[in-house]
Amino acid sequence: MITLTDQAAQKIKKALIKRGKGIGVRLGVRTTGCSGLAYVLEYVDHYNPLDDVTFESNDVTLVIDPKSQVYLSGLEVDYVRNGLNEGFEFNNPNERDRCGCGESFRV
Repeated sequence: MITLTDQAAQKIKKALIKRGKGIGVRLGVRTTGCSGLAYVLEYVDHYNPLDDVTFESNDVTLVIDPKSQVYLSGLEVDYVRNGLNEGFEFNNPNERDRCGCGESFRV
């Protein structure tokens, strides 16, 4: 199960409205950085119900490919503001560590 906080859901809903299309967001991981994996968050206009896994959280559709699902199980996505910085924060119970720059993680 993957969840969005209220703040993250509101930010995604506003972005989808501003964009004018989209059924939700795709969450995934890609190989990169010094620790190995990085989170990917992108708009979804169409998905493949035979290959993709979908979740609903706070009225937002989340689409995950099966390969990423094992790394994202239990993930909570938040949207935070710290001073002048703001963005999505990924709270993943499967993470063993992150690289020093915060770009990538390892499970």
